[in-house]
Amino acid sequence: MKQRNAKFTIGEVVRHKVFPFRGVVFDVDAEFANSEEWWNAIPADIRPDRDQPFYHLLAENDEQEYVAYVSEQNLVHDENQQPLRSDNVMRIFERSPTGELKPKSILAH
Repeated sequence: MKQRNAKFTIGEVVRHKVFPFRGVVFDVDAEFANSEEWWNAIPADIRPDRDQPFYHLLAENDEQEYVAYVSEQNLVHDENQQPLRSDNVMRIFERSPTGELKPKSILAH
């Protein structure tokens, strides 16, 4: 198995390259680790490679807040300075003095 380093870190705010949503990373899988049903639900012409990091996000778009599972190739760092709306963000993270989101120490492992 090839060693992979994740481009994004836990607490980093990212946005999807194609779809209009953004979110904060709360977990990372070194490679695809979701169900076959989820995988097959992605249209074949846009289905990402399995052999890359996948990110669990507390995500939001203009209408709703939800959990998303996204391949690294589909994410970029989010330059938007607006805070995320989800109450879950501040349940899991706290702001460092520099403004970064860091996992609350009680939740860190």
